[in-house]
Amino acid sequence: MILLPISKSLKSANYVDVDYDAISQSLTFSAFWDAGPASVSRTEQIDNGSGSKKVEVGVIAQENSKNPEELSFGGYLTVLGEDKKPKPTLFSFPARHHPGHHGSIYSAKFKEPTGLHPTFSIIFAPYMRPPNPECALHTYITLPSSLFVDKYQLSSPNFLASNNLQAIRALAGETDLEAPEWAVSKWGSAVLLELAPPRDTHKVWTADLSLHLRYLPLSNSSGHQDVSVAWPVVFWACPSDEGTKMNTSPFDRVNLGYDGLFGPRTRFYHLQPETQGKLLVENIKVPVLNTGGASYVNNATIGVVMLGFVWVCWQILQIARKDLHKQGRKKNGKTD
Repeated sequence: MILLPISKSLKSANYVDVDYDAISQSLTFSAFWDAGPASVSRTEQIDNGSGSKKVEVGVIAQENSKNPEELSFGGYLTVLGEDKKPKPTLFSFPARHHPGHHGSIYSAKFKEPTGLHPTFSIIFAPYMRPPNPECALHTYITLPSSLFVDKYQLSSPNFLASNNLQAIRALAGETDLEAPEWAVSKWGSAVLLELAPPRDTHKVWTADLSLHLRYLPLSNSSGHQDVSVAWPVVFWACPSDEGTKMNTSPFDRVNLGYDGLFGPRTRFYHLQPETQGKLLVENIKVPVLNTGGASYVNNATIGVVMLGFVWVCWQILQIARKDLHKQGRKKNGKTD
């Protein structure tokens, strides 16, 4: 009941982070909005503290940074009960996450028809270029338990080259190639891939990832089941200058799944998804056995097996009759 109004307000958030601390057994939700509602005003009441406690209030905004590896913020700070007027401030710090260059956008979809081995395509806009020549383009995809990637297939150089893929860098979660969906105990899997942009990026290009469906549980309502896959994260991974400390930023998001797979001085330049007002989720319909009509299948199977058994018995009887007839003719010939 408490989370219901919160969940409604989170629909407009740019992103929501959920952190669980196993030691303190605390669950922390963090939401970010890049802009407040235009038609709603907001009022905050802040206590000025008591005794040795100080309360500092600041209004800051992002400024243009002279160093591309840093974020700069400027604004005003004031200590309640001490300062008579706000004090101007300007500070900078290294940051791991940055927005990509203008025009760095992508979209994702499943190729039709999907079948039991669907192909997930990432489409890139033309004229996309890296922040610097040392950067490498990566994508991080989270898959539900009903889908998986074949790590052996992704080890083939010819397969990778034909799909604009460079290499598989990390794979976590369920990787069993034969287990059905109901035998998978974990949430699914996550894969980090390095992409191989073509030399000619003056036109739209695509990176394709072959996925494979597991056998899904039976359905008692229809002959299909929906499987949803979230859009992947796409970014340039770039090395930082020697000596740069990336652990001083209070605004960096951490433990995103892929950031821990790179070195501590790696910078990420994120490509923006071309949403066109829709959710960043792709859905496919997977055929499954409808238990409502399974009785007909069982009865038909039993009938076919019985007919086959009767036919085999009839053939055996025919052969036995022929053998008896031949033996009878031989006996009659000897008697004569």
